Parts: sequence; C-alpha cells; structure tokens
Amino acid sequence: MENFLPGKMRVCDTTGLPVCLEAERFIKLNAVAAVVSLLIGALAGITIALTRWEVLRFVSDLTYYRVLTLHGLNMLIFWIIFMEIAILYFAGTTLLKSRLASPAMAWLGFGLMAFGAIAVNVTVLRGRGDVLMTSYPPLTADPMFYGGIVSFAVGTLVAVINFFFTIYIARRDKTYKGSVPLVVFGAITAAIIAVLTLLHGAAIMVPTFLASLGIGWGSVSDIDPAVYRLVWWGLGHPSQQINVAAHVAVWYLLGTLTTGARPLSESVCRTAFVLYILFINLASAHHLLVDPGVSAEWKMWNTSYALYLAVLASMIHGFTVPASIELAMRKKGYNEGLFGWLKAAPWGDPGFAALILSLFIFGFGGGVTGVTLGTHQINIIAHNTLRIPGHFHMTVAGGTTLAFMGLAYYVVPLIFRREYPFKKLCRWQPYVFGLGISLMAIGMVASGMHGAPRRTPLSGVEGAGPWLALLGIGGLVTFTGVMMFVLTTVIAVFFGKSNKGQAIEGWQDMEKMKANLALITSDWQPGKSGLKAKGTVALVLMFLAWFAVYYFANWKALADVWHVR
Repeated sequence: MENFLPGKMRVCDTTGLPVCLEAERFIKLNAVAAVVSLLIGALAGITIALTRWEVLRFVSDLTYYRVLTLHGLNMLIFWIIFMEIAILYFAGTTLLKSRLASPAMAWLGFGLMAFGAIAVNVTVLRGRGDVLMTSYPPLTADPMFYGGIVSFAVGTLVAVINFFFTIYIARRDKTYKGSVPLVVFGAITAAIIAVLTLLHGAAIMVPTFLASLGIGWGSVSDIDPAVYRLVWWGLGHPSQQINVAAHVAVWYLLGTLTTGARPLSESVCRTAFVLYILFINLASAHHLLVDPGVSAEWKMWNTSYALYLAVLASMIHGFTVPASIELAMRKKGYNEGLFGWLKAAPWGDPGFAALILSLFIFGFGGGVTGVTLGTHQINIIAHNTLRIPGHFHMTVAGGTTLAFMGLAYYVVPLIFRREYPFKKLCRWQPYVFGLGISLMAIGMVASGMHGAPRRTPLSGVEGAGPWLALLGIGGLVTFTGVMMFVLTTVIAVFFGKSNKGQAIEGWQDMEKMKANLALITSDWQPGKSGLKAKGTVALVLMFLAWFAVYYFANWKALADVWHVR
C-alpha cells in the first residue's frame, strides 16, 4: 500500500487488515499502561469498598482518603484514557488502512502521559496528594501532583492531535472509500470532546500548578474555590463523556465482530454522535446544580434542552446497537418469537458478553440514574450522597470498562499476535465483573437514598448498613472480575501462544464464525431487508417502563422531603 513506508506494515493472516508497525508499538504501550493503571485502581477500589462496609472498616480514615485519590485518578483518568489512545491509534491506522502520522508525536505523547501518571501515583502514595481526584482548594498537594496531571493532559492532547493528523493522511491518500467507517467516526467524536475537555483542564490545572509553586495566584489556598469548582468540572465530567463516545464506538465494532451486525442507518448513528459533540458536555453539570455561583438560567438550560438532546443521542445508540444485532441474528435464521435471536446469541464469546452487559448496565443503570440526577429538584436531595458514585460506577465501570475489556479479547490476538490462555476463564470474566459492578452500584445507590454520604469512610446512617455491606460484597466480586481480566491478558501478552503465520483462534465455533464473516463481507442493508427488530422494541419498552418507575419514585421521595400533601 502506497500510504505505508517500506517495511512499516504487516497484513493480518486472518482478517487481511493492514497493521501499521509504528502504530502497533504505541497501541501496545498504551494498552499495557492502561492495564497497569486498572490494576492499581482495582487494588485501591477493593480497599475503599471494604472500608465503607461498616463491619470491616478496613483502613484508617487518613489512608482511606489517600486510597480514594489513588482509585479515582487511576480508574477514571489513567486506565480509561491510556486505553482510549490505544483505540484512537487502532481506529486511525488499521481501520482506515493508513500509517501513523508521526511516531515522534506518539513518543512525546506517551512519554508525557506515562510521566504524569507515575508522578501522580508516587506523590499520592508518599502522602503528598491526599486531596481526592477533584483537589478542591484550599486543599493543597505537592506541586508534583498538579504537574503530573498537567503532563498527562498535555500528552493526551499530543496523542489526539496525532490521531487527527493520521485521519488527514488517510483522507489525503484515499486509503478508504466514501465516509470514514462508523467506528472511526465515533472515535473522532471522542477525540473532539477530548480536546474541549483538555482545554478546560488547562484553564484550571495550569494556574493551580503554578500557584503550588508560588507563582501567579500566590498559593493554592488563595484560589477562589467557587471559580475552581466551576472550571474544574468542565474537565471532570466531560472527561467521562469522552468515555461514552468511545465505548459506543466499541459497541458497534464488537457487534460486527461477534455477530456480523451493521447499523440500521449509519446516517442516523452519525447524527447521534454529532449530538454528543454539540450537547453532551453542556448536559454534564449535575455536580454544579446546587452551587450558588451558577445562574438559574444556566441550570435550566443544562437540565432541559441540553440534557434532552444528549439523552436523545444515547437513546438512538441504545436502540440501534441491539437492533442491529437482532437483525443480524434473524438474517442468519434465528427468527423464533420475540427473543429467539437473543437466546441463540453467542453468549460464550467474551466480546459479545461484554458488549451486552455493558449496554445493559450503562442503559438500565447509569443512564436512568444519570438523567434522574440531572433533574435539578432531585439533585438537591441526591447530591454528595453515594448515589453519585453509584451512577458513575454503572457508566464508567459497567459501561466503558466492560466494553474495553470485551474489545481486548479481539485486539490482543490481532495486535500482540498472542492467544488468550484459559479460555473458559475468559468466557466467564465479563459476567463476574458485570455482576460485581452491578451489586456495588445498587449498594451505593440504595445506601445513598438512605442518606449515606460519598467521599467519607464514615456513615452510621440509619438503614444504610445492609446496602453498604452489599457494596463491599460487590467490590469483592468486581475485584475478582478485574483480576481475571488482568491475569489472563498479562499472560496472553507475555506468554500466550503465538499466532504468527496462523489463523487467530475464534471465540465461537467455525460454523458461526463463517456465518458472521458472510454478513460482514456481504452488501446487505438491515434497514432494507424487510426484517423487524421486534425483540429490541420490546426491550426498549421495558427500559422506558423501568425509567418511569425509578424517575417517579424519586419525585415521591422529593415530595416526602418537602412534605407536599
């Protein structure tokens, strides 16, 4: 291929996809850094869960805050973003059949990100950064803490710009026909949101870093907490919106890889991604709805039109992904009843299991709780309770992390050219992790509804004890699921059976794999096939019913607080 430099690419023996060798190196580096961050975050997470379990009280109060800082930064920032950069490089090169724009930029980006992650973790572990992920002033950390965050953010921005340059090169050299594939379009969406998010981060973290050095504002304690909080959440919550766009793109990719699915309408799906770009950051400020420094007009816009349009985008994806899977299964002959296609789905494929569990937990859990928390009146009684982390554990862990785990089961054999060992363990891993995170989140939400506060090891709230115990039990199950993934992935990467010159081992039997490939390589259009996604429509109606029940139950709770008669 003319786009590639001589000797700088290979062709996968199984898929026929070109792999840019320069990109391959950085996909590996970012993926390994992501898994290391996941392990650190998981160790901190199980410590937190066992400490909130009132019977155990696993660590002291000071250690709790230190571990909580470590957990938040590694799970919400380092694990996720390292993995997302790996996905961007994969999407921009392999899926577009293009070379990486600049290996030098990739080295610079990864170096800054790695230095930043190491600096932050070392600072926290040394007891010089017990300020939680938000690091609200007047809480003050060592300059290395803020400098590490700035370094990581700058490195991420460099990697994202390199991705955009790669897209430009692919377009210039015409390595693909027509519009970019939908998966790549989703990756571009995530990258655009990342730029907007990182600019917010620079606006607050660079001055804070300088203040920690005694430059500019004098000291961190002199920073106006209201200003800091407002600008910081332009970084904090939108960083999770990067995740939403990224894992939705992964949903589409996994749907194709595991069942041969393709969207009913790519134009509608692309429109949904555009809605994310325009509105999802504007609709992500539920952390600020009780702040007196934010105008009522802004809160009304944030909780109405911006929220509605962002939710519309998620609803489109939430219908299209399972509907595309249903039509693919019906196309292959599984037409019995409403859910015969679902019963016949490849549940033993960890990529498919991770996809469906991610979609379910994100939608029925994270989505429903998120929209509810984004309602101004309900936010008043829910803010700063354990309902908040309950919500984002369902979105970031149940949604994003599960999707990324599912993708690894397909990308590791392709990029690392190693097969996963312990296949049975891999098949069970998404279910264990999904069960654990669901139990954790339910425990958090339920204890939060009793008034249990977040960000503290203390509770003593009447009625919250059993739910905090469920949080702890769920934490143990979740940690087991994480370790299953980390251990099998590490063994695969470093000691797994090589598949060089051989076909990649499939997760499904040969007959199903051939049927999937036939759909992938055909020109069939689901929207014009005459097949109906009746099962998905039924599932959507179940979702809407559950949403209505949960939403109005919250209004009942609000009425009890306000003594409305």
